[in-house]
This record gives sequence, structure tokens and C-alpha cells, in this order.
Amino acid sequence: MARPLRVEFDGALYHVTSRGNARADIFHDDTDRHGFLATLGKVVQRAQWRCHAYCLMDNHYHLLLETPDGNLAQGMRQLNGIYTQTYNRRHRSVGHVFQGRYQAVLIQRDSHLLEVCRYVVLNPVRAHAVQRAEQWRWSSYRATAGMADAPPWLTVEWIWSQFARQRATATRHYRDFVRDGVGQPSIWQDVHAQAVLGEPAFVEQLRGHLRGAEAVKEIPRRQRYLGRPTLRTLFAGELSRARRDALIVRAVERHGYSQKEVADAVGLHYSTVSRLANRETARGKT
Repeated sequence: MARPLRVEFDGALYHVTSRGNARADIFHDDTDRHGFLATLGKVVQRAQWRCHAYCLMDNHYHLLLETPDGNLAQGMRQLNGIYTQTYNRRHRSVGHVFQGRYQAVLIQRDSHLLEVCRYVVLNPVRAHAVQRAEQWRWSSYRATAGMADAPPWLTVEWIWSQFARQRATATRHYRDFVRDGVGQPSIWQDVHAQAVLGEPAFVEQLRGHLRGAEAVKEIPRRQRYLGRPTLRTLFAGELSRARRDALIVRAVERHGYSQKEVADAVGLHYSTVSRLANRETARGKT
């Protein structure tokens, strides 16, 4: 079974989602929701995370987490594991509550964090569960908007600081910002390999954290080679035939592009690229 790529480092920011097994509800009533939030609060404090936003829907949840100690996987095992035990005990059930592994998209702070904060709290509006974000009790919106007290484990100061120094002014601008996001295009169209949301330079900076991922075949191919150069960049400029052939082999062997992708990029027949790649593979075995 394919498993998602996990990029962990101190100070990383993630949009995390986890869905019910077979799309079943993971929250049946307010007691379930209160129980999950209590568990989330304990994990946030124990792992020393910063939770910038959250939203509980019926069959999934959204979290925006910052990990000063680079420990997302450890904390998520506790969060989903403890809630599963609590859920099964309360509902007298057994087995999985969540569908496979959680999803985590790494977020660039400067360019995308505020947009993701807005996306998280607008989920009930997009799902037509409510007309306005403040009508949904089970998100961080009301606390961040100054309409309710924030739990001690919810970090609201960073969002406020993006709008104004004074809390009253900041919360007013935040409410306007969220309202203006209704109907806006999806922010996820710019996600790289279903794992990173940020500018190309940010993705490039992550390459040092990805060493060794190429060899883990269970990770989806697009994620194993996150941060690789584009084919356009690789074959830019005037190239000699020898240099072109060497880059063809590198594109296939080192950067994980398919032979057809490379053939289309350089304007050669697939069989030519296949011959070059196979010749280099055979040479390496001698």
C-alpha cells in the first residue's frame, strides 16, 4: 500500500486532515466533538505544537499545526490513537475509526499560511452546512474572530498579527478576510506532489529533507521526487548530443521521470530514450 511522504523538521507547518473509515462519521454528537478537542488540546500541549486553526466536520477534521520540534508523526499517532480508543469504548465498537493514514500538506508560512487558516474555517460554508463561518460551533473561527474565548492550546496571536497590533482591529479585519474568501478559487491547485504548498524556491529548500525518499517505493512516485528540477530546466539551453544523452539518463535514473515524459520533453522517439537509459543500466551492471 502506498504511504504518503512525511517531511518533518523543526518549525514545519502542516495542514492535516483525517477522514472516517469508509467515509463514516467520526463525530456522532457533541460529546464526541468535545472529547476530540480535549484530546487535541492534551496532544498539542504535550508535543509543544502550535495549533493555528481547526475545524471538525462530521466525517473528517482539519488542523493547521506548527511543530517546533519536528514531531508531527509522533503527535498524530497519539491524537488519532487515543481518540479511536475513546470512540470505540463509548460506542461499544471495535476496529478502525480513521481511513488509513492522515494527510499532511507542508505549508510555506509567508505565502500560504494565512490562506490555509481561512480555508480551514470556511469548510462548513463550502459544505453548505451553514451560511456563515461564525454559525459553526466546531471550528477555531469564533475564537480567532474575538467572538469566544480561545482554548489555551489554540494559537491566535500569529493570525491577529497579520492584520493589526490592536486585538479589536485585528479581529475585525480577520472577519472581513474570512468573509471575502467565500467563493474564492481553491488554494490547493498549487500543491506540489500532494505534499507541499508553497513557492518553487520553498520546495527547492526542502530537498535536503528528502534524501533517501527516492528509494522508498511505498511512497507515491510524485512525492518521492519532490523538489526535483523540471524537465524544462534540465534541458534548457543549447546542448551537445553527448550532454543531452547524459541528461536523459539523469532525468530517468536520478530524478525519476518516465522515459515517455523525457522523450516528449526532448522531442525524441520513446524507443531512443529507452535505448539510452537501458544502455546506461547495463553498463552499471558490468
